[in-house]
Amino acid sequence: MTEQKPNILLIYTGGTIGMIRDFETGALKAFDFKNLLEKIPELQLLDCNIDTVSFKEPIDSSNMNPDYWVQIAEIIEDNYNAFDGFVILHGSDTMSYTASALSFMLENLAKPVIFTGSQLPIGDLRTDAKENLITSIQIASKQEQGKPIIKEVCLYFEYKLYRGNRTTKINAEHFQAFASLNYPDLAESGVHLKINNEYLYRPNLEKALVVRKNLDSNIAIIKLFPGISPEVFQSIFSIQNLKAVIIETYGAGNCTTETWFINMITETINKGIHIINITQCSGGSVIMGHYETSSALKKAGVISGNDITTEAAVAKTMYLLGQNISGKSFKTMYETSLRGEIT
Repeated sequence: MTEQKPNILLIYTGGTIGMIRDFETGALKAFDFKNLLEKIPELQLLDCNIDTVSFKEPIDSSNMNPDYWVQIAEIIEDNYNAFDGFVILHGSDTMSYTASALSFMLENLAKPVIFTGSQLPIGDLRTDAKENLITSIQIASKQEQGKPIIKEVCLYFEYKLYRGNRTTKINAEHFQAFASLNYPDLAESGVHLKINNEYLYRPNLEKALVVRKNLDSNIAIIKLFPGISPEVFQSIFSIQNLKAVIIETYGAGNCTTETWFINMITETINKGIHIINITQCSGGSVIMGHYETSSALKKAGVISGNDITTEAAVAKTMYLLGQNISGKSFKTMYETSLRGEIT
């Protein structure tokens, strides 16, 4: 009996990977993904069936927002039973935000959702688009005993597969645009495709997919810097309908110990606004109470983001606010790894 080929759905949201250059004028124009196999015949070598769907009006990823996240999630939801894996083509600038958001929205996900894109358009001579696209589809189609090997939201770029909610875009010019500094690579593409099975996320396969579409974007981010004034905090903390503030602190979660700052943090938490402490550093973790300069935050009830990325912190905050849970539950769930986003 011949095994059935995996069915992969390619979802195009926009971005550089979906552009092709008109060599007469030099202008970039949108690529018709319905003609994908004609333009990239190498895809026919993959042992899978590929179908495509595109946003009605593809967007630059700088315009990405929670409404589009819901749109992507609904495409996956509507096609979940018909496909074995999903590859999402997305502009690189906000890809880590979207990958993080989808990781929380797709509860009990048991199939691969791979985000990828490129630094150069698909038709350029030195483009990274073809390799990123081909390998992402290959990874999404990999199975063992008829079941997908990858069962989480990932991001593939320049020979590396990462857990999506662990990534950050670190370079606007190099092909190696992303990094996952607090979690190992899930796979590496070289002469052979090596899957690091010990680092893969293992969901509860007995539960059905649940798509969480309620996201609350009434949040703000404050990045600490030496000399930041009380007026900056006051202006942000007084925003109407504000529900949570992510503060990027120094090092392992440290901050100024000036009285005005600690008082303002305490008063804001007492009003029911969640305050989350994450580090400005690309790698490493918040350890509140490790130094005296973070002990006051811990005492005030500030939530520890541990080693979460800024992108995942934003997505997780919107997701938990959308669940309409109590303040105590919010803190407990935030400090718990829900999708492998913290160590």
